[in-house]
Amino acid sequence: MSKTLNKQPKPDWIKIKLTTGDNYNEIKSMMRSKTLHTVCEEARCPNIYECWANRTATFMILGDICTRACRFCAVNTGLPTELDLQEPERVAEAAEQMNLRHCVVTSVARDDLKDGGAYIFAETVKAIRKRLPLCSVEVLIPDFMGSAESLQIVMDVKPDILNHNIETVERMSDRVRAKAKYERSLQLLKNAKQMQPDIPTKSSIMLGVGEEWHEILQAMDDLRAVDCDIMTIGQYLQPSPKHLNVEKYYTPEEFALLKEEGLKRGFSHVESGPLVRSSYHAHEQVKSAERHKDEIVRS
Repeated sequence: MSKTLNKQPKPDWIKIKLTTGDNYNEIKSMMRSKTLHTVCEEARCPNIYECWANRTATFMILGDICTRACRFCAVNTGLPTELDLQEPERVAEAAEQMNLRHCVVTSVARDDLKDGGAYIFAETVKAIRKRLPLCSVEVLIPDFMGSAESLQIVMDVKPDILNHNIETVERMSDRVRAKAKYERSLQLLKNAKQMQPDIPTKSSIMLGVGEEWHEILQAMDDLRAVDCDIMTIGQYLQPSPKHLNVEKYYTPEEFALLKEEGLKRGFSHVESGPLVRSSYHAHEQVKSAERHKDEIVRS
C-alpha cells in the first residue's frame, strides 16, 4: 500500500468537475425557496455539481444544526431549535418538482429529541410516496442513541433502503465520531434486518483517517456479519483545518481492489472510489440490490 501522506496536496485523481448549469441553479433555487437543507451543501460533498446537474439530491431534514461534533464532518454543531412538522411535505413537494425516481433522506443527529427525529423521518417517507408512488426512498439515519423503538418507527414505513454509516474502522471510531459507537451502529443494522428482513441495509466508511488495510477488511466482515447488503467506500477529505488531517490518499487502484474484496464477501453492491459518498449513485444501488434479491430467490 502507498505511504502515508500528511498535509500534502491532493493527488490528481481527487478532482471535482464543476458543472453549474441550469439544473444545478434550478435545484439550488428550489431548496432555498422551500427553506430545505441538503447534505450535499452542508457536508460540502465533492459530487454536488455532478448530482445536482443530474437532478438528484440528498435531503437533510430536522434542521442544519447537529447535536454532535464528529471530527470529520462539516455540518454545523450546537443546540438545535428547529423542529418543523411541515418539513416532510416540503421535501415531498421538492421531490415531485424534481421528478425523482430515487430519493435519499438523511438528517443531522438530534439527540435533543426523545425519538431522535424518527417520527419526522417516517412522515417524510410517507409524504414522498403519496406524491411519487413510483419513487424509491432511501433513508440515511443516525443511530438514535441505540433506541430500538425509534428505529421501529422508521422501519414500519418500509423505506426501500435503510442506510446507517459506521464511518470508519472499529479502532478509529471513538476518535472520528462523537457519541456514536461502532458496536451500536452494527447493532442498529442488525435490528433493522430483524424488523424488516426484505429491506436492503447499507453502510459506508471513509478512508484516510489512520486505518490499516486489514482493519478495512475486518469492517467489511463486521458488516456482512449483520447481513448488510450494500457498502460504499470513499476518501476522507478534510473540510477545514479544525477537522482531522488526511493521513493517506488511497489510489483508484486500491479502491478497485476494495470493491473486489467487498463483492467476494457477498455484498450485493459495492460503490468504491476516491470521491464516492454514501448517496453517490444511490439510484443504481437500489437496482443492484433488487437484482441480487431476485438471484437469491431463483437459486
